[in-house]
Amino acid sequence: MDTLEALNLATFLGINADLNTPHWRIGTAILLANGLIYLIPLALIGLWCWGKERQRNLALKGCFVVLLALGMNQIIILLWPHPRPFMMGFGHSFMAHAADSSFPSDHATIFVGIGLTLVFNSVRSLIGWSVLAAGAVVAWARVYLGVHFPLDMVGAVAVAILAWLAIHMMWLRVGEAVTWRIEQFYRLVLAQPISHGWIRR
Repeated sequence: MDTLEALNLATFLGINADLNTPHWRIGTAILLANGLIYLIPLALIGLWCWGKERQRNLALKGCFVVLLALGMNQIIILLWPHPRPFMMGFGHSFMAHAADSSFPSDHATIFVGIGLTLVFNSVRSLIGWSVLAAGAVVAWARVYLGVHFPLDMVGAVAVAILAWLAIHMMWLRVGEAVTWRIEQFYRLVLAQPISHGWIRR
């Protein structure tokens, strides 16, 4: 474990920005680290509100994958809390962040969970690869800015894969029924915009 931690710290120092980094690079990294995550709910809303049953099933499955993965993250944090770089006085931090456990990264977990759900589907695989690519950018930016270690991102990938596998096996049995029930609720609550043709029934 000491060797792994040493590799983690060394890799972090190789990515982390230093005090001579131009302001425009820091600003761009902050925008990427905090802004790209909003594409995830927009993509899921788009799949649900303007997609057909298959796309809705996929969007809902992605939500369950992320919920399970984030829940697993919370258990890991309770069992093995790991300080962030700035809490250890390590490297340089260029973005304000709560002094909580860094492992695994919730941001990376969300991107990988949604990305995997979309990649392993022939209809939306291109979007899935785009989500994974965006997730890699966010992961790099958050290490670059000093709020995460590289190992936090590796852990996020592992958690997201396990969550996807668990939900996928469950979804084969109950996915269609769950989607149908939530569709009924959606059609009831949003009957007005549906009737105007603003969103798909």
